[in-house]
Amino acid sequence: MRRLRLTFAFLCLAGVLFAGKIAGQNSSPAQAGTYSGMYSFLQDGEFVQVTIEDAGHVTGFISRYGESESDRGTFLDHFFKEGKLEGQKLSFATQVVHGVSFEFHGSFERGPGKTSADEAYFLLKGTLIESTSDANQKTSSKSREVTFKSFPKET
Repeated sequence: MRRLRLTFAFLCLAGVLFAGKIAGQNSSPAQAGTYSGMYSFLQDGEFVQVTIEDAGHVTGFISRYGESESDRGTFLDHFFKEGKLEGQKLSFATQVVHGVSFEFHGSFERGPGKTSADEAYFLLKGTLIESTSDANQKTSSKSREVTFKSFPKET
C-alpha cells in the first residue's frame, strides 16, 4: 500500500511539473509553436511546413513542383537539415533534392489576417537562396526577397 501511495505521489508531482512546463511554454510564442504551420511558397500549390520545437529548434520541409525535365510537375519535398528560431528570426537550410536546395533567413511578422483562422495571420518575410547543381556538379545560386503567407489554421 505504501508503494502504491509513493507511486501515486510521484505521478502527481510529475503531472504538476509537466503542467508547469506547458504553462511556461505558452508564455513564449516560439516555445508554444505559435508560428508553427503551413505557409505559401513560390507558386500556387507549393508550401513550407514549419514546426517550432523546444529551445527554438525548427523542423519542416518545402513541398514544391519540380522544374527540371525529369521531374517537371512532380511534387518534391525538401526537408530541413537545420533550422533555428531566435525570437521572431527564422533561418533554415534544406537537403538537396534533384540538385536543388534552399536557404532562408528572415522573420515572422503579423499579417493582415484578423485571427489564426484567416490566411496571412502571420507572414514569413526574408531572403530565400535557391542553389542548383548541374550534371557537372557546377552550383549556381539565386537570391530573392520573399513573403510567405500562413495558411488558415483550423480552430
